Amino acid sequence: MSRQPKLGGKDSGAGQEQSEEARLVSSLRPRAFDEYVGQGEVVENLRISVAAARQRRECVDHILFHGPPGLGKTTLAHIIAREMEAKITHASGPALEKPADIVGILSNLEAGEVLFIDEIHRLSHSVEEYLYRAMEDFEVDFVLGKGAFARTLPYQLKPFTLIGATTRAGLLSAPLRDRFGILQHLDYYSEEDLARVVRRSASILDLVVEEDGAQEIARRSRGTPRIANRLLRRVRDYAQVKGDGQINVALAREALSREGVDESGLDRLDRLYLTTILVNYGGGPVGVEALAATLNEETDTLVDVVEPFLLKIGFVTRTPAGRRIGEAGRKHLGAPQRGQGKLPIE
Repeated sequence: MSRQPKLGGKDSGAGQEQSEEARLVSSLRPRAFDEYVGQGEVVENLRISVAAARQRRECVDHILFHGPPGLGKTTLAHIIAREMEAKITHASGPALEKPADIVGILSNLEAGEVLFIDEIHRLSHSVEEYLYRAMEDFEVDFVLGKGAFARTLPYQLKPFTLIGATTRAGLLSAPLRDRFGILQHLDYYSEEDLARVVRRSASILDLVVEEDGAQEIARRSRGTPRIANRLLRRVRDYAQVKGDGQINVALAREALSREGVDESGLDRLDRLYLTTILVNYGGGPVGVEALAATLNEETDTLVDVVEPFLLKIGFVTRTPAGRRIGEAGRKHLGAPQRGQGKLPIE
């Protein structure tokens, strides 16, 4: 059965809906390695590292997860903390602006605790420098006084594990990247693994999903579990209102088409991105800044959200001169192949 939001009270409204949605998303997250679907090699390597650390009664080595958004980096951090029976503290790279911000967090960590920093590539250089010694020696320096009277006071930290997550590993400085003992890349999921994710989430939500319905949702999920769970919730709503509550392939197709998600998993922004390269710039090459200006979108949105999947499936290519639409992208838009006719008039 679908969960109904609680109404009433001063917290009802948009904030209550967001809170309910956050709780729902959290309930779908795996809580142990045995529940985690996909990323088999990564999970097995982490199992070994966690088991070895527990046998030695030590902290796990610092871990860096990198890969496109929505593939389970945060979920894995929580699983590691749970397997180590340790607390986990969350932080975000952009929020740690000054050394005092990170020193305050580090000095309050308990022995064995996990510190998870999302978007770690966006840390400032001054904060990074404090992390170097903290990661290697579990020690930081407090600066007392100013000018000629300034002196440093070393402070011993309790052993901890830093888990960093980033969608752009290339933006991490080499000194910071080298201090991680475990580096794991998370890749896009196969349709088979995504179908397993959909079936698992459906069982938690008490939904009846036929096999072909799960496959259809998986096929349109861009290889990403987070998107698969989001689309499942939208199909659930449609099935509740327009159907009998059960999800089959026909209902999934109709619901996702209404959401603007096509057979390849592309949404409105993806198609607009491809169409802009094809029509406005003759198929490319075109710089990402020009595309962002034309689409009235942030450059980071295109680079981090839109492009990774389009690059993966060959709909767009990057060249030294800029972005080009691929032949697969042309075919998807129904445009003639390069040099084989005029573009369709929209």
